[in-house]
Amino acid sequence: QRACRQLGLRSVVVHSEADRGASYVRRADEALCIGPAPAARSYLDQHAILMAAAATGAGAIHPGYGFLSENASFAARVEAAGMAFVGPSAATIAMMGDKIAAKRAMREAGVPCVPGTDAALPGDPVAAAHLARDIGYPLLLKATSGGGGRGMRVVAQESELAAALALTSAEARSAFGVPDIYAERYLERPRHIEIQVLCDRHGHALWLGERDCSVQRRHQKIIEESPAPGLPRDSVLAIARRCTEACRRIGYRGAGTFEFLFQDGEFAFIEMNTRLQVEHPVTEMTTGIDIVAAQLRIARGEQLGFTQAAIDPRGHAIECRINAEAPYDLTPSPGIVADWQPPAGPGVRVDSHLDAGSAVPPHYDSLIAKIIAWGATRDEALARMRGALEDTRITGIETNLALHRDLLADPTLIAGGIDIHFLDRWLAARRAA
Repeated sequence: QRACRQLGLRSVVVHSEADRGASYVRRADEALCIGPAPAARSYLDQHAILMAAAATGAGAIHPGYGFLSENASFAARVEAAGMAFVGPSAATIAMMGDKIAAKRAMREAGVPCVPGTDAALPGDPVAAAHLARDIGYPLLLKATSGGGGRGMRVVAQESELAAALALTSAEARSAFGVPDIYAERYLERPRHIEIQVLCDRHGHALWLGERDCSVQRRHQKIIEESPAPGLPRDSVLAIARRCTEACRRIGYRGAGTFEFLFQDGEFAFIEMNTRLQVEHPVTEMTTGIDIVAAQLRIARGEQLGFTQAAIDPRGHAIECRINAEAPYDLTPSPGIVADWQPPAGPGVRVDSHLDAGSAVPPHYDSLIAKIIAWGATRDEALARMRGALEDTRITGIETNLALHRDLLADPTLIAGGIDIHFLDRWLAARRAA
């Protein structure tokens, strides 16, 4: 909505009955209810969204970063209806949404990938076991159309493979409608590093720096920062150049993120998100570039308006995802927010839909706010984030604020360079204490 106002555009919000009272609904120029609380009958109802867009005369649809944001058929239907889809073409979404096709495209562009299968695993457990031996154990089973940490399972040895194949395939079918899965080498202690790109329709492909998203639980990110501490800059620059070259080769447009595992000094591609990332504010804070406004300009057919040389990330930014959940056992905590006092001060940004009295429904993701802190150095950004977390007050529901406060006091996290299993080990150690 802010980006639309900045560009002189009116905003239309669609919402479910559960979100009728949300602050962003009240702040929109126009709002339409498209169905009841269950996402399948509202936010995933393509027909209802397209009808709402037609009824309001919308010229474009921004898909956000959930639900239909990486749905190729929805993007195709938006463009067939004469509107702009704020993102890549349907063909590009389909290619990069298929994890096997995406890895194949990246290999052709010279981007290194995690060792794994080049096609979906066969349904025959014996044939699948033969392929798994070639990759080596432990391995990771992943849904070909997966995302958000779902449809993934670690297999430590061959005796576990048959059962894991059945469970992962069933989960993939339930979550994504496609039962196909593939296998990758399971890396023991990798970091999760992302490269943010912006590409227009005129052949310009730029990267806006990297993010470290290694603080995760259940394969879902909790804390992100930019730049990634301790990475060799030459290696980052080399992989970023390969990413932008890959974008040119596949004709990518809009915002996108290349996700890598980094271990033993090597980058290995795992997937590309063809949408806005939840953690995009840390990149905005270090570059000064409004990524959402850039998405809208690209969708209007405009050129980016700046060059790679003009992108000069400065300082350090950290984001903490505030979730409506118990801080240590991570169980969801829907309900009514009694009190909401966000932090403020130099270098502090808060992205949230909360107000005092806001309802947090049980139907959707538990993310309720993002707190971002910027500093001239990483130490300053960490100090500002600690202050911001102490100043934040949310009552009426449980949140993971206490978890963030504890993590930002941990010497290992403060030192930087942690791997993606750090939080799982940290939580296990806390339970055992």
